[in-house]
Amino acid sequence: MLATQWLDVVFVPLFVAGIERIEPVAGTRGGYGEGIIYADYTHSLAGAIALSLVFGAVAAWRWGSRSGTVLGGVAFSHWLIDLVTHRADMPILPANAGGWPRLGFGLWRFPTASIVAELVLVIAGFAMYRGAAVRVAGDESSTIRTAQLASLIVLTAGLLTLAMNVAGY
Repeated sequence: MLATQWLDVVFVPLFVAGIERIEPVAGTRGGYGEGIIYADYTHSLAGAIALSLVFGAVAAWRWGSRSGTVLGGVAFSHWLIDLVTHRADMPILPANAGGWPRLGFGLWRFPTASIVAELVLVIAGFAMYRGAAVRVAGDESSTIRTAQLASLIVLTAGLLTLAMNVAGY
């Protein structure tokens, strides 16, 4: 679960420090999808690649190269999903060095479509996680129960995060 949110985890202290910021879109209250997110380090293409490589390297050191590769890829997938949802607020290089055009396809401009897309991703992520966790658990019933409980926690966290985002938190 940490891998999917890694870019946002690093964003939070930079946001608190005033290095990265969120500004409401003109004429909105700044709720779900109504913000321009200037995450010029964590969510730049180069920054996301670097943070994902660091996450993958730490995971590889702890759990092996296959796990590191998968978790690094999962961390980077956050940027790919943000590319679809964000307005054009994601730079290519950190701090928008070079002044390249910012990226983002802007699905957030269509809140219903964005909510449906995020809900599909949460449910698909739950299904994939549950399937993998149960497979890894093998035949031992207590381990299978633990895997199923963990997958329900993943689903609950995803749904709660989506609900809080839609509510404007």
